[in-house]
Amino acid sequence: MAKKITRKKALKNILAAIGAPILTGPLLSFTDHAEIGKPAPIRPIGNSDIKDPVTAITIGAGSRGNVYGNYAAKFPNELNIIGVAEPIEIRNDRYAKKHNISKKNRFDTWERIFEQPKFADAVIITTPDDLHYGPCMKALEMGYDILLEKPIAPTEKECRDILKLQQKNGNIVAVCHVLRYAPYFINLKELMDSGVLGDIISIQHFEPIEHIHMSHSYVRGNWHNSKKTTPIILAKSCHDLDILRWMIGKKCETISAFGGLKWFRSENAPEGSTSRCADGCKVESTCPYSALKIYHRDRQRTYVFDFPEDKSTHGDFILEQLAKTNYGRCVYKMENDQPDHYVTSMEFEDSVTVSFSMEAFTSYHGRRTRVMGSLGDIVGDMNEFTHTDFLTGKKTKWDISVEDVKDYENSGHGGGDWALVSDWIRAVKNNDSTALSSTLDASIESHIMGFLAEKSRLDKKTMTINL
Repeated sequence: MAKKITRKKALKNILAAIGAPILTGPLLSFTDHAEIGKPAPIRPIGNSDIKDPVTAITIGAGSRGNVYGNYAAKFPNELNIIGVAEPIEIRNDRYAKKHNISKKNRFDTWERIFEQPKFADAVIITTPDDLHYGPCMKALEMGYDILLEKPIAPTEKECRDILKLQQKNGNIVAVCHVLRYAPYFINLKELMDSGVLGDIISIQHFEPIEHIHMSHSYVRGNWHNSKKTTPIILAKSCHDLDILRWMIGKKCETISAFGGLKWFRSENAPEGSTSRCADGCKVESTCPYSALKIYHRDRQRTYVFDFPEDKSTHGDFILEQLAKTNYGRCVYKMENDQPDHYVTSMEFEDSVTVSFSMEAFTSYHGRRTRVMGSLGDIVGDMNEFTHTDFLTGKKTKWDISVEDVKDYENSGHGGGDWALVSDWIRAVKNNDSTALSSTLDASIESHIMGFLAEKSRLDKKTMTINL
């Protein structure tokens, strides 16, 4: 990422690049008819006018539950977590302590929450993918508003069931398609919508998973088996299908997908490898996927381990976890079936074509996007994007790395995580779903695209999308 600059300096650079006079005052958005390339204002996270917080129960106190829960710790005037359901005792204890949750509102399973009369405004569902449907349906029945981690549910039928019940009961439901709330993608969409690119002709979108992330989450981790969770196109990339649909603003009509599991297979296991990296594997020191290297020596992605308080014991604790969990197993000897390379081709209304590639074998992460229009193009990487005007040849850069985004840096997905929570709180307080862009009815289309992409990949057919 480029060196951080102040908003004033960023504005000066942008205006100088386009030959506009230097102005003072707040930055405008593209939709406010600002000069091309001028960034939209970075909306501060938090609703300072809200004094009576939304009360919520978190169902699933793992990584994502803490991401959203931490918003409550930062902005207690807006969000008050008063209940938790989490079967892992140490996570339950820590979450309850962080949010000062009373013993009566702590539960080991989600079902026990709904045995009680409704005692909060909303629930935050951050359970594993295959445990979204049950608590979501029950919460809808009992009148809770919902912040629902993606994917909505593991099957198309379950997604449609949830949508049908929400439409019947009128609950406020935000799906955590957080990229819609990231300042980068908001500005990218505004530029596309402004008309300066002319007609949008085609998009190339690339998600580099990064090789260690792939081995951690989709070979060893919770999403290694698509039949027990969800296919990787949904588990990892329904974000991307959603952001493409949102930016284009038109329906996807056909979709085709290709790819598979090529490398993380038993036949590729090196000679001398063992079922676990710490079991005397002869190639452990030269394996880029060594669990000892990743988790013990480099201490990467150790957030999956529920460490004891005594930090002096953490090294031994990691070794204990590698001896008994999937995180210590050889990546070539797992029961994984998720593709490690996946290419999806789509045609939207008005003949807009999209190529989306999700790749495991990269040394880097962070989405890359190229938008091609009849009057100009855009090249971006989630830190910045550059617009080129075909007529003048001028290049104008939008850079997210300004000081104004410091609050967003506490939030993942380019600031989208907390920006979503902020908008969801306002929607719940005002009983107004228009405060959200990732409502159920808006988000379900990208899920259907994902289900049909996976069917296309397996059946080797082009699929027609009928909503």
